[in-house]
Amino acid sequence: MSRYFRQGILLGIALLAAGPAQAQTRPPVGGVNSVPGAMIFYVAHGGSDACGPGCSDWIAAEGSVQWDTYKRLLAILDRQNGRKLPVVINIKGNSNLNVAASLGRILRDRSIDAVVAATEVEACSGKSEEECFALKRPGGPLDAKEKLSGIACDFACVLMLSGGVHRSLLAGSHVVLSGMAIQNRLAPNVSAEHRESLTSIFTDQFRRYLGEMGIDHALLDVAVSNAGGGRYVEIPASEWSRLHLVTQ
Repeated sequence: MSRYFRQGILLGIALLAAGPAQAQTRPPVGGVNSVPGAMIFYVAHGGSDACGPGCSDWIAAEGSVQWDTYKRLLAILDRQNGRKLPVVINIKGNSNLNVAASLGRILRDRSIDAVVAATEVEACSGKSEEECFALKRPGGPLDAKEKLSGIACDFACVLMLSGGVHRSLLAGSHVVLSGMAIQNRLAPNVSAEHRESLTSIFTDQFRRYLGEMGIDHALLDVAVSNAGGGRYVEIPASEWSRLHLVTQ
């Protein structure tokens, strides 16, 4: 088992971000057990400085973080022949927080920058979600541009973003933290006592992880305070630098 994925995953039990529900119309990216809407990765190409000064190529990460997402991130990074393309994150739907932290560790170990933004692929204009997915699935490169506003970054997004050596939340982005929930993908029921114990264990792991990535622990306290309550709290842009979500 990958060292990125080993810590904190016990018998399929994971802590999930309870993100806003979103309809998923495209097919699963993986095999039989893959969830519709699971994260895909592909290389996008834009004009000069499309993804920052001197940057015209990036890796788009789109969809929800699921149990096997780390495999696809490793695969696309390995295909870049040493190029350290920034990863542009656009997480949608409920995500596995344990794996999101694993994705962040992969980015840090590979010295990759991370940005929160949507990638708009030119060839997808006028096409259905399923048709666009078919274009993206081979991994690119695809001509595209970054959408610079209106992207929501939930706690799974924060965990992944935290691993970036340089981190950017573009103007117009929204950091929105919600509650967290224990789920076992191999069995439907987790007792209340076991759920409380696991939540405490996972929370401690996230606290250590964020500390290692240089993120202020106050951000995790916000997420924990909303656990199970169905509440959403937005972290204003004025706090991003103080919490070290973004780098200068």
